[in-house]
Amino acid sequence: MKVASALLLPLCLTTSVNAAQVVSVGDGDTIRVSEGSRRITVRLACIDAPESSQRPWGARSTAFLKQLTPVGTEVTLRVQTTDRYGRTVAELLNRRGNVNQLMVGVGQAFAYRRYLRQCDAQRYLQLEAEAKRQGNGVWSAGSSGITRPWDYRRGRRNSASSSGSSSKYRCKDIGSWRQAQQLLAKGHLYLDGDGDGEACESLR
Repeated sequence: MKVASALLLPLCLTTSVNAAQVVSVGDGDTIRVSEGSRRITVRLACIDAPESSQRPWGARSTAFLKQLTPVGTEVTLRVQTTDRYGRTVAELLNRRGNVNQLMVGVGQAFAYRRYLRQCDAQRYLQLEAEAKRQGNGVWSAGSSGITRPWDYRRGRRNSASSSGSSSKYRCKDIGSWRQAQQLLAKGHLYLDGDGDGEACESLR
């Protein structure tokens, strides 16, 4: 998968931000990093990537973020806030540029309109429009792209509520991480406590 060369220009950092090292990539808009001895989960600000269960788009988005941020590489966090799940919300910067913008520019994530207030909204929307024009990533599915992740999550929540499933599982009682993902796909959304599209991360 190619990255637009205009997005790969070296980035000059003039803002005081947090340096960190990539530990793992959860999905197309969530990574885990280490800051010294502390490990934190980072939700990439300004963007929303396809959910893992939005096949094949979720897997493609995750793979591309892994390509941009290999485990062990240095990154810099331009922190905005902490979300309700305790995740650090930040723009992610490395030698390739603004990773969040790169994801949108190649069609592996959408500009998250609901949360663009602290972002360069015009830039994110321009990158999305260009990705759409070129038919990159999610836009290869057609001019309207795929179901937006926020709409997809809402639909799954509504479906789970209407099903009224009474049986609940606890992560410690589930045999494997893979089984937890299968249960998540069947509507057991409570297993994804931080809302990053992955159930029972402790089972990894």
